[in-house]
Amino acid sequence: MACGTPWAGPFRGRGGATSRWQTAPVPSAPDAVLLDLDGTLSESGPAIVAAVSAALEHLGRDPLDEPTLRSFIGPPLETSFAGLPGFDDDLVAEATRVYRANYDLLGPPLYDGVVPALERLRAAGLKVSLATSKPEPLALEIITDKGLLHLFDAVCGAGHDSERTTKADVVAKALQRLGRPSRPVMAGDRHHDVEGAAAHGVPCIGVLWGYGSAEELASAGAVALARDVDELVALLLDR
Repeated sequence: MACGTPWAGPFRGRGGATSRWQTAPVPSAPDAVLLDLDGTLSESGPAIVAAVSAALEHLGRDPLDEPTLRSFIGPPLETSFAGLPGFDDDLVAEATRVYRANYDLLGPPLYDGVVPALERLRAAGLKVSLATSKPEPLALEIITDKGLLHLFDAVCGAGHDSERTTKADVVAKALQRLGRPSRPVMAGDRHHDVEGAAAHGVPCIGVLWGYGSAEELASAGAVALARDVDELVALLLDR
């Protein structure tokens, strides 16, 4: 799935207009789309960073620098805490508990255009699933509180304990709940989204309004890079 260059430069779409960056053709007429949450549908970075900082303060740990804090946006939370020096299983569990107690559930706003984009995808006949590394009950609560539940055919997140701990696990469950569509596409803002989708042969469109860079996404193997929500919809609907 990896592309040969960090990214392929401007892509000329129909009519010759330079409208998006593309590293490979997007599969024609996808029948389903799996969507990441943090950095793709919601601007959750500030809430995540604040909750991580609160957890570290609770544990008496030194504050993290900004790049390390930002690295918590997207991957499974336990994986990020486990990557910190000196964090054994007990510390990871306690940091995760404090994080979830501090995370502002309703705070992260949706990016502009998300609701009409979901409506357009559903109207076009695509099945839509959330595929997030957030715990599934929390993801379901967020989607419900945002008034989006009716726009999803499935909501899939990380499971408890050892169940669905990686993005690849989440993608597998989402595909199962959608009835194993024949032409699914993933969309997300971090390399974990691209790699988790690739584990099941699913191409991924990288979104550039989130927390990953164009270079990160293209190097991971994203088949296209969308600069805004409208561009993502255009890629998915081949317009």
